[in-house]
Amino acid sequence: MADLGNILLFFLFPVSVFTALTALAAGVTKRRGLLEAARRGAYAAFAVTTLAVLSLEYLLVTSDFSIEYVASNTNLALPMFYKIVALWAGHNGSLLLWTWIVTIFIAIVAFQNRRKNNDLMPYVLFVIASTMVFFSILSVFIANPFQTLYQDLGNTLQEFAVQDGRGLNPLLQHPAMIIHPPILFIGYVGSVVPFAFAIAALITGKLGAGWIHTTRRWALTTWGFLAIGIVLGGKWAYVELGWGGYWAWDPVENASLLPWLTSTAYLHSVMIQERKGMLKIWNMALVIATYLLSIFGTFLTRSGVVSSVHAFANSGLGPAFAIFLTMGLIFSVTLLLYRRKDLKPDEEMESLVSRESGFLFNNLLFLLATIAVLWGTLFPVISELFTGDQITVGPPWFNNIMIPIGLALLLLTGAGPLLAWRHTSVETLKRSFGWPILGSLIFVIILYALGVRDGWALGSFAIAFFVMWTIVVEFVKGALIRMKNSGENFLIALFMLSRKNTRRYGGYLIHAAIVIMFVGFTGNAFNSETRAEVGEGDSFDLGSYTFKALSIVHGETENYSSDRLDMELYRNDRFITTISPEKRFYFASDQPSTEVDIYSTLREDIYAVLSGMSNDGTKVIVQVYRNPLVSMVWIGALIMVLGTLFAMLPNLRESKGGSDQ
Repeated sequence: MADLGNILLFFLFPVSVFTALTALAAGVTKRRGLLEAARRGAYAAFAVTTLAVLSLEYLLVTSDFSIEYVASNTNLALPMFYKIVALWAGHNGSLLLWTWIVTIFIAIVAFQNRRKNNDLMPYVLFVIASTMVFFSILSVFIANPFQTLYQDLGNTLQEFAVQDGRGLNPLLQHPAMIIHPPILFIGYVGSVVPFAFAIAALITGKLGAGWIHTTRRWALTTWGFLAIGIVLGGKWAYVELGWGGYWAWDPVENASLLPWLTSTAYLHSVMIQERKGMLKIWNMALVIATYLLSIFGTFLTRSGVVSSVHAFANSGLGPAFAIFLTMGLIFSVTLLLYRRKDLKPDEEMESLVSRESGFLFNNLLFLLATIAVLWGTLFPVISELFTGDQITVGPPWFNNIMIPIGLALLLLTGAGPLLAWRHTSVETLKRSFGWPILGSLIFVIILYALGVRDGWALGSFAIAFFVMWTIVVEFVKGALIRMKNSGENFLIALFMLSRKNTRRYGGYLIHAAIVIMFVGFTGNAFNSETRAEVGEGDSFDLGSYTFKALSIVHGETENYSSDRLDMELYRNDRFITTISPEKRFYFASDQPSTEVDIYSTLREDIYAVLSGMSNDGTKVIVQVYRNPLVSMVWIGALIMVLGTLFAMLPNLRESKGGSDQ
């Protein structure tokens, strides 16, 4: 099976090259037959890579320890589910997954556009296939997952198989982390489709809104998968790493955030181009930046230039990624500059107090956030390059920069829709902003009276209240108008209103989700923690909570040994539940793992970590965190998923043959 996998991968490279060159030739010569050949090459690449993935899966589930990748990422005692998902647990396998997703997307794009966009499609296929060529080179020649194990017998090398593998990294043995990589990869790879259409539009000079309409759902899908992947990564960090939080401004976390920021900016600013013919060159730049930052994120994970719990060990792929990234940047920027005169806006900005300016300020803030995160992420590398010492930029620096930017963006989320197109009069401002501002001030006064003193927290809650007010008013006002015109009851009117413009009201749902998540983020201002050394019968307090240690339990399975602390949790002397943090040691990988236990409510999480044993070995050390409002982050994320799916639905008038504009 390994031989079959190698043959398939080696066949993928010429198929990818054939697809790219044939597509380019189709664009230059305008020959329909060449375009059809390129399309079939895309289908063939998908088929070949799919078979290669199935071959590696067979080797993983059958525990063929003659294959280096299998021996490095699985073992006999590993549950079958984890053997299957070990496909993307290691470096070489995850690159094969990246390549597979590229081939899936090029096949989908080729099929979707088999009877349309004939002028753009040759260059679209060329761009996606070029990305496919690059990743096929990596999988075939640099990071081949079908590499067999060899032993040195003096003058010869002989294949051999180990008795058992090293097992899956214990940190990866969690459902959130298992689905996090493929979802994030879909978000990364999905950016190639809008990028390919944008480049095709630049090459052909067809710079109208056609390519935007074609890629709208692709852009939203990419954004959605990136968002879900980021949240799942935060969930994994929260429940698996045992440090009490879900976001630490880790370099690889930041790498996934960067394309999401530019993608979010694009989804907002593209509406200005569709409605007003403005920000054309800016939208092109955002699409290009999103794709290049997706490649950059993959580079950062695999280059070894940054230290991260999320990153793979230094793999030697860094130079290849750097070259590809540089070539893509030079090609894209050169093409953009060449067409800059054709990307002039159809209209000019008429007023700073308008919806157009609101979108512009929104984009500028997203750009500022992207630059800040990129600078903070790369600063250790830059400092080492110039001084020889790697100076790390920690969470306080990111928080000081990003909290004001984030709150400003949140404010624009509510304020932007209240502004009129072209120009907003003073009367309109008073009518639109008066009640939301008054309500927010009253809300802040109530919070202050209840004891909230943190300035940033008060500001965040006030803005969240303001934005949620504006969102609710948009739904209610629209539904009431429809009730008056149609005679429908409120709920039916609300449903029909939303289904008539899924893009708009799905966007409002996403905004509501962001508000809820910001409430969860603000809870970090009220975190507290304690550390205790306890034995059976000991107790300790954290605020109004009391923890009573019941027993220290040692256990063992064929996969790992464990020590568990069972504690009773009381609040104001009332028993709530039993909480049991655990420490595991995995035999195959020779690595420890922390299994936290969390008592979660809408109000707060009680988060317990078993840190280790006391010096005399008779007691255990336990760390307990009290994290308010964390549940709002996960609830908001779920609503964001639902809002994204709703925004992708066709409008009711679309199903009757109308336009989606």
